[in-house]
Amino acid sequence: MQQAPIAVTMGDPAGIGPEIAARMFAEGPPAPALLIGDAAALRRALASIGADLAVRPIADPAEARFDPGSIDLLAAGPPCAVAAGRIDAAAGAASFAYVERAIAEALAGRVRAIVTAPISKAAWHAAGIGFPGHTELLAARAGVTEFAMMMANETLRVVLVSIHVALAEAVRAVTPAAEGRAIRLADAALRRAGIARPRIAVAGLNPHAGEDGQFGREEIDIIAPAIAAAREAGIDASGPWPGDTVFMRARRGDFDAVVAQYHDQGLIPVKYLGLDDGVNVTLGLPFVRTSPDHGTAFDIAGSGHARAASLIAAARLADSMARG
Repeated sequence: MQQAPIAVTMGDPAGIGPEIAARMFAEGPPAPALLIGDAAALRRALASIGADLAVRPIADPAEARFDPGSIDLLAAGPPCAVAAGRIDAAAGAASFAYVERAIAEALAGRVRAIVTAPISKAAWHAAGIGFPGHTELLAARAGVTEFAMMMANETLRVVLVSIHVALAEAVRAVTPAAEGRAIRLADAALRRAGIARPRIAVAGLNPHAGEDGQFGREEIDIIAPAIAAAREAGIDASGPWPGDTVFMRARRGDFDAVVAQYHDQGLIPVKYLGLDDGVNVTLGLPFVRTSPDHGTAFDIAGSGHARAASLIAAARLADSMARG
């Protein structure tokens, strides 16, 4: 029996999503995959990169054939004829529909993993969509409350305590429950990846991890007790470590993953190492979901110059995780 394929969502039709998806399928995806999106947008993207591939519409993942000369396309949402390179409510609604269809197929077991090309959060907002991003939508549709974002590349894995919130709200989100959840999810994800006893470093929130309370008490009152509770539960967690050195130590091999307290604290180190190999993974879902670690790149959308390396890395990791 043929294994269920990976579903790749096209992302915002006005961004580089259609182009990097077209490029990945032209080069050959790392595992059997189908694309969820808009046929016209895909054909424009294929023309922009000079790829001579047929677009093969399917109504169900079971119809996919994975022929090298074609792309199996599962349509979702209304046709979306939008100009490349700008925020558009119609494009936001379309990209939302692609993800919704992918989630439905994953929950039904008809696809074994989801790889999402970049969406525009501003376009979702313009379309009246209440979710701030992929992660929150995926968790809501899957019915999970314990979830987190992990960014990973060849040398660094980072799990976030809070995701897409204002910095002031991110500080308030440093709670015992949030700390414990991020540590547990990081440990579970690495165990599933084959690491028998993951070493989880927890970054501090304040400069120098609070310097014994001189620069804030979150480390003393919240983070350290959560680490102690995780250790009592059998997790090899340590910290809180100063945020300006813990990522360097993880790259050196001292830790298997870092729990970062807020979005930019964790993502800047990963993205600084380069966008080609970075992958975003949503932890806590009943199915595998990965994505590239870059955005819609409206400035080059439609030019044929977008690179597909991060999307390919995301598909490769999704395949590996789904097999595991």
